[in-house]
Amino acid sequence: MIPFNFQYIKPKTIQEAIEQYNVFKNQEKKPFYMSGGTELITLGRLNVLYTNAVIDLKGIPDYSSMFFHEQYLYIGGGTPLTTIEDSNAFPLLGQTVSEIADRTARNKITLAGNICAQIFYREAVLPLLISDSYIGIAGSEGLIYHPINNIFNEQLQLQDGQFVFAILIEKLYTTLPFVTIKKRRQWYNGYPLVTVAAIKKDQEIRLAISGLCAFPFRSLEMEKVLNDKSLSIEERVKESLGFIPGPVLDDVEGSADYRLFVLKNTMIDIIYELEGDQGGR
Repeated sequence: MIPFNFQYIKPKTIQEAIEQYNVFKNQEKKPFYMSGGTELITLGRLNVLYTNAVIDLKGIPDYSSMFFHEQYLYIGGGTPLTTIEDSNAFPLLGQTVSEIADRTARNKITLAGNICAQIFYREAVLPLLISDSYIGIAGSEGLIYHPINNIFNEQLQLQDGQFVFAILIEKLYTTLPFVTIKKRRQWYNGYPLVTVAAIKKDQEIRLAISGLCAFPFRSLEMEKVLNDKSLSIEERVKESLGFIPGPVLDDVEGSADYRLFVLKNTMIDIIYELEGDQGGR
């Protein structure tokens, strides 16, 4: 049971949600946008998260929708991970999110909820980073779409009162060769040592990583080295590790050295998978 009471409202439009957020702020409350509700329940029970005003976004049209429109795949922020997984509309994203928690939890966890979560793994963002997706941010100025790589720096750079409404992914990314690998140390549904999502576009590998640092990331510097075919695969991977953008985690899930060992072998496997005989040894 959540150890605090809160006021609850379920708006019908983006404008109503934003206005209600501002009303709660003016009343000196701590408003919380709710997508799937799993984080509120989990972290609320642990006294890590507190709110006294919940704004449930699931009543807004298309917030939980998923469909192709012209050259884009549209995924509403409130779309459950199991819906993404079962649709197979974007196989890389579907397989990546299928490794998050268990299916019962994924029925509730939403795409926006995962990529904005306080828990730093946020693995659902990995395919979005390497597919140059657009994030629809709802705020006082309306709904504006931004290239994800312009507004993601360790986490989405949202201003107070804003929320993720939808994601747009170009169709071409939904058919590219891909690999997604999650390595755990403890149990099947445990947190990852590392998760790596990769695609091959224009004969070059793109990849994004979670679990290595205290934030998910895509590093263009790492990709540049990984695609330097004048080097052996082992050399490419070894040199790319010099561009990790932050301290490597060292915790109960695994030491920093062990994480780097797992990442190195995972990246080698990914290159062989995506390049085949072209990669060389």
